[in-house]
Order: sequence, then structure tokens, then C-alpha cells
Amino acid sequence: MVFSSITFLFIFFPLFLAIYCLLASQFKNAFLLLGSLLFYYWGEPRFVLVMLASILWNYVAGLLCAYVPDKNRMLGRVLLVVCVSANVGMLFFFKYLDFSIQTVNQLFSATIPLKNIALPIGISFFTFQGLSYVVDVYQKRVPPQRSLINMGMYISMFPQLIAGPIVRYADVEQQIATRSVSRTDFYDGVNRFITGLSKKTILANTLAYQADSIFGESVLSPATAWLGAVFYTLQIYFDFSGYSDMAIGLGKMLGFSFPENFNLPYLSKTMTEFWRRWHISLSTWFRDYVYIPLGGNRRGNVYFHLIIVFFLTGLWHGASWNFVLWGLWHGLFLILERLIKKHGRQVSAPQHPVLFSLLQHGYTMLVVLVGWVLFRADSLSYAMQYFKAMLGIGKHTLPAFSTFYYLDGLTVFVLLLGIVFSTDLPPKIAPLLEKHIGSTGVQVCASLARIGLMLACAGMTMASVYNPFIYFRF
Repeated sequence: MVFSSITFLFIFFPLFLAIYCLLASQFKNAFLLLGSLLFYYWGEPRFVLVMLASILWNYVAGLLCAYVPDKNRMLGRVLLVVCVSANVGMLFFFKYLDFSIQTVNQLFSATIPLKNIALPIGISFFTFQGLSYVVDVYQKRVPPQRSLINMGMYISMFPQLIAGPIVRYADVEQQIATRSVSRTDFYDGVNRFITGLSKKTILANTLAYQADSIFGESVLSPATAWLGAVFYTLQIYFDFSGYSDMAIGLGKMLGFSFPENFNLPYLSKTMTEFWRRWHISLSTWFRDYVYIPLGGNRRGNVYFHLIIVFFLTGLWHGASWNFVLWGLWHGLFLILERLIKKHGRQVSAPQHPVLFSLLQHGYTMLVVLVGWVLFRADSLSYAMQYFKAMLGIGKHTLPAFSTFYYLDGLTVFVLLLGIVFSTDLPPKIAPLLEKHIGSTGVQVCASLARIGLMLACAGMTMASVYNPFIYFRF
């Protein structure tokens, strides 16, 4: 049940919200837990038990980690390792066991049969939430949650359950206990949801259709290969940031304030900056629970720490060497940027700062775009084939004019919209309009635009069955 589906937009959420608003505050958490489990059951009925097991385990683990270290520090550390290992073990079993068997078979010419284990939707997200909760409780950053219902609601909360953002318990601890929704909060939540829905339905889905068409071809011209990479670069941003916007909007409507997950990452001028702007909840999670515990910048080899973090970042996204190489590709450039900053000579202010800024941005986007090819390709061999097409290597490439097959009027329009809305230009338009039509006029125009967008999204959703969500598989 994706957020941009007819079932969610016109049946599940309206009914859920109507009942939720009528309930007394002491029953809201239990109802949100029940609704979240029903939401998960709709798409993964057989894996609800996995979700319930994760809730129960982290609830018990949190209570144990809160009290045992006070009496026996060594026993507390052992208990923490066991609690963390159980979460990681569940993730490994469902997501990485077959990948590990395949790797062993390839390296040692073995014939170990695959288990063909189905992957529960969103397991990477709710497992990381459970891990952060247990660690934070052990380190006394937060008190343990004594209510099993509240714990279950935190782990399974449907707005961010299956594709994030990764919400840490510390961020919503007070809101779990007590929260209220003002008219302003609710209005902001609706607006944020419509923004995300528009990103997903109008931009991401249109770009996805063309990106899938190009990546599905075995023979491509260089221009078409580059165009496909551009399509996917915009698709994945609007797909994932759109989902995050919808999750944040739904949270606001229910009284929660979820962390921001994107901050215009395609404006970055370095890869270091990119990872401060892209999938913020994941990058900060790895920083706080992997990078800093390894030693961070203060002890040990910082470059080794970065390699570990980005190896795990790639692996987190999927059980494939494509994802691992994608993570290491990003890690490599973060290391190079650190080395240049540390050992490079002091560079005077550039004579042409605008040109220098454009070169920085061009470098970053080139690295990101090449990385997305690795991310999107179904296999390493296809990724290499695609890179060859981008470079014009090979005997069987198509002529350049074949690229226009993928550039119909709607696609060009959406492509231009995507480029504009991945920049900071749209937020700058409102102040300019305000000078001409006043703040009231801007508000009226914004309200009419949102109504139009909602109608357009509803129409496109009803008219099309093509509605993928990239991050559901993670």
C-alpha cells in the first residue's frame, strides 16, 4: 500500500485519520499501532510476525540494557552485544544470507543451495530504529520505554515504516508520551504531503518510465546512455525525497515531528556536502553509531573508518556488489577530498568564483551520476556495458538521433521541472511574487496550486498502474 495509491489516499488514511482524531489521547497510541500493523499486513501479511518479534525483542532488550549495566558493567556490555547481534542477525538472515551463499559459491566454486528467502519490506529501516533505541538506552541517552504498546507504535509507525526517514527514539520520545496537533501543524502537514505526492506522482513516475526503458535496452547511443543516467538521477531524488516529504507530512498530521531527510543534495559542490544533504537520517545514523564508535576523526585511521562506513552504506541499500561498489565509490571521493584538504597547498581565492563554483558543482554531479548507474544497473556486467555506452565504446551503438525517441513533449517538460525543483529557485519565487500581489495573493495562489496538484496526482494515479517506489526494497 504505497502512499500514492488509490487505496491509501482515498480509503485507508481518510478512515484512519477520522477515527484517530475522534479518539481520546490515551487511546491514540494503541490505535496508531493497530493501524500501522494493518498497513504492514496489507502488503506483507506473512511478515507481520517478524515485525512483532522485532518490537518484542527491542522492548525487552531496552529494559535489560537500562538496568543491568548499573549492577554489572561487563555483563551489561555482553548484553548489549547480544541485543545488537540479534537485530543484525535478523537483518542478515532475511537480506544477506543468500547473498553470502552466492559469494561463497563464486569464490570457492561451491554448490551450496540458496535459501530463496523473501525480504520483508522496510526491514532495513525498522531494524536500524531498533538498534539505535537499544544503544541509546544502554548509553543513558534516553530512558527505556516501559509501555509495550508505545514501543510497538515507535517501531511500526506507518508514515515512516517502509522507507524512512530513520526516526530515532530520542527524536520522538516526548511526542510518544504526549502530543497535540494545531491547525497550523495539520495544514503544514497536508501541504508537505501534497508536495511529496507531487514529486512522486508527477515527476518521479514520469522520469522512471523513461529511465526504465533506457536501462532495459542492450544497445544504446552515448547520448541516450547519458540521458538515461540523468533521468534516473532525478527519478531517485524525487522518488525518495517525495516519500520522505509524505512521511513528514503524515507525521505532522498525527502530531509527530520527523527529521528532515533531504536538503537539495544536487546543489552540493563536494561529495562531503552531498552526504550532508542526501538521506540525512541514514548518513547521521552511520556517523553516530558506526563512524564515531570506530574512532571518527580522533583516533585510528580516519580513512579506514570512512571505507567501513561507506561499505556498510552500500550494503545497507541492497545485497549486491553493485551497491557495495556504489558505496565505496562515494567513500573514495570523500577520502580524496579529505586528503586534498589536509595535504593540498593553500589556494588563493579564484579569479572567477562563478566559474570555479560551476566546476565544483559539475565535478560533484558527475561523481553522483556515475554512481547512480552502478546503483541502477541490475548487475556489474550490465553496469560496465552501460559505462561503455556512455563513453561510446563498442561496435554496436545506435546513432545519436535515436535519443529523441525518449524526449516527447511531456518528458521534456517534466525533465525541465525536475531540474528546476532540484535547485533552490522555487523558494526564491514566493518573495518576488509577494512584492507584486501581496502575501494574501501568494497564499491564495499557493492554495489553488496545491488543490490543482492534488487533483492532478489523483488523476494520474487512477489513470496509471505504473507506480514504483525505489526504496521499498531496502
